[in-house]
Amino acid sequence: MNRFWNLRMSTGRVFRAAGYAAAIAAAIWTGGPVGTSRAADRPAVSAPQGSPVDINGALSVCRGRFLCNEDRKPVQLRGISSHGLQWYAQCIRGKSLRALANDWKADVVRLAVYIQEGGYELDPRRYRDLVNELIDEATAKGLYVIIDWHVLTPGDPYYNLELAKQFFRSIARRNKDKNNILYEVANEPNGVSWDLIRSYHEEIIPVIRRQDKDAVILLGTRAWSSMGLSEGARESEVLDEPVDAENVVYTFHFYAGSHKEQYRSALRRAASKLPMFVSEFGMQEFTGDGPNDMAETKKYLRLMKRKKIGWTYWNFSDDWRSGATFETGTCPDGQYSGTRNLKESGRWIRRQLRQDDDFQTN
Repeated sequence: MNRFWNLRMSTGRVFRAAGYAAAIAAAIWTGGPVGTSRAADRPAVSAPQGSPVDINGALSVCRGRFLCNEDRKPVQLRGISSHGLQWYAQCIRGKSLRALANDWKADVVRLAVYIQEGGYELDPRRYRDLVNELIDEATAKGLYVIIDWHVLTPGDPYYNLELAKQFFRSIARRNKDKNNILYEVANEPNGVSWDLIRSYHEEIIPVIRRQDKDAVILLGTRAWSSMGLSEGARESEVLDEPVDAENVVYTFHFYAGSHKEQYRSALRRAASKLPMFVSEFGMQEFTGDGPNDMAETKKYLRLMKRKKIGWTYWNFSDDWRSGATFETGTCPDGQYSGTRNLKESGRWIRRQLRQDDDFQTN
């Protein structure tokens, strides 16, 4: 989420097989700093034929700067993020997840676990159970899942260090045999130095690795994951002192109505040296609201496609802001397939997701 959102509430080309629509639909409720290691063999999970996970298998960082599939081919995942699960869990389960996989043709879903603002800290067990249930639902549909520890307010990730260790230890232990899980350990650190953020990452990574030694881990960067730009720094601080860990990817967030060529150029330079993932972006201003700037967003999408940078759009909910995909009141019983209940942003991003993936395999 962007920095001010909380003020107001917070091979060749592979076509998806017909078997994808027949996914299990059960809804369960209640070498160096960058790293180039290949994901080790791990027990297979059942993914629908032709789904993103079925095609690509376990992901890893290869060639120093790409997220790659099990055939060590660079891959671009495209998908969407939930809003805060304490507010909008009803928008990201059951038939909505089925639509995201089968109608929207997403590859990945990001689950936003807020710590404060009525989130995880108030009921850790409840949110761990909810995340595990959503992981199971998304896994049954052949989607990759990003588990987002939604650091936002306060921006110092150390503020919730023990909660973070508890959360990731539990989630990783329970899901270690799945091949579709990515961990995002700090959404948008802000107001603190890259040195502090890096040291936090180097504390959390071993917690996950002791349970799940091969999963890709996404690392938040300074200044609301802008590689430092939103606090007057440059991406060079990360490039010069990357995290000392393998199989890690760095995150970059942008809102196209506010973040234009300066930010895009920084992402371009960073992606030439480090593996990057845009785990959150919007077409609007940094508040997640305001006019949709499709022209600037298209420039980002072209760059990300060219550089094989994965992305998840913010956000799959019926929040009142223009950045939310659904009209207010759609969840939980509305229409998620097609365009009937979509805002302009939802219609546009659905069209982008429905364009065929370029997944290369051996």
